[in-house]
Amino acid sequence: MDIRYQVESAPVLGPALVLFAAVTAVQVWRGAWNMRRALLQLAAAVYAAAVLSLTIFPLDVTWGTYANQAPWYGQINFVPLLTADITIVANVIMMVPAGFLLPLLSRHATSPKRAALMTAAVSLTVEAAQLLSYIALNNGRSVDVNDVLANALGGLAGYALVTYALRTPALRTPLLAASLPRSAALQGDRRRTATADGPRPAPIAAPVTRP
Repeated sequence: MDIRYQVESAPVLGPALVLFAAVTAVQVWRGAWNMRRALLQLAAAVYAAAVLSLTIFPLDVTWGTYANQAPWYGQINFVPLLTADITIVANVIMMVPAGFLLPLLSRHATSPKRAALMTAAVSLTVEAAQLLSYIALNNGRSVDVNDVLANALGGLAGYALVTYALRTPALRTPLLAASLPRSAALQGDRRRTATADGPRPAPIAAPVTRP
């Protein structure tokens, strides 16, 4: 049996975004989320959908005569920089928003190293999904360690940008207002504020008057 068809991103990701937007609107209406946090999470959802549409979709499903005959392990490049080309720039740029958003959304992105590792973990998940789609659907996707390195570098650049933005008075307030309650950005701001204020002096005891 020969099968060949394509699954586009819009029929899959479009309804998912609409559902997330509806849930977000309900949370804002109930007062559980403020408008800025809702907009930040919507932006993160749209960004995630864009990344999936570029890296996973469209899914080319092929079986039979149209299927790729190359073994799945031949689709993996384990050697860094061996086949690097200009496309590495696009992979860096693609993950800059991830590095920017992570400290505002996650409590774990507390340092450049952690942000880069978290971005690399996301990239590895995408590469694994591409490999699985090749094995299951014969769609010709390849896996490249250079993509993971480039994505981690993009996450590092995004983290540097959000760090600079949080130190800029005009941007700091709206970004912190949009951050999730336990995010690394809010935790770091609280620590900086506590350090700047210094320890409070101990109360002076009232003198004891003897009769």
